[in-house]
Amino acid sequence: MTEQVVAPPADFNLLYSAGYGRLAAQLYAYLGDAGEAEDIAQEAFLRAWRDWARISGYDDPVAWVRRVAWNLATSRLRVVGRIARIREPSDAVAALGPDRVALVSALRQLPERQRLAVVLHYLGDLSVADVSAELNAARGTVLSWLHRARQQLATLLEEGSA
Repeated sequence: MTEQVVAPPADFNLLYSAGYGRLAAQLYAYLGDAGEAEDIAQEAFLRAWRDWARISGYDDPVAWVRRVAWNLATSRLRVVGRIARIREPSDAVAALGPDRVALVSALRQLPERQRLAVVLHYLGDLSVADVSAELNAARGTVLSWLHRARQQLATLLEEGSA
């Protein structure tokens, strides 16, 4: 007996088309592994599709998908451990260009919460208030993370270019 494949509704297709690339890019910056980022983004959207009747009723389905993706990525990092954070970029990642590789490498050296704040705010275009809500942290804490992260990134990127 073959399983019948059901096409996703049009509103889900729009959500996926508009959000997949951005989410995968954010996850890549967070994880430092393009393949893992794509797998996690696909898994998050698959979970949304499976429960689309409920998710589509949310005020912001994109926020739900993003939260699922971040939870999956954080779990993946915990399972893999610190080795995933310090390994050298793969040949495929290196082919993306030296600036992008340098940025991802520098991001991987930030503490997890700072890295999340930077990725959500600068790459995800979320406001500080939205990052605060997403990470369940006070606004001042998020501002502090962003400030420290910018300082550390500037140092790391300057050292990398020397």
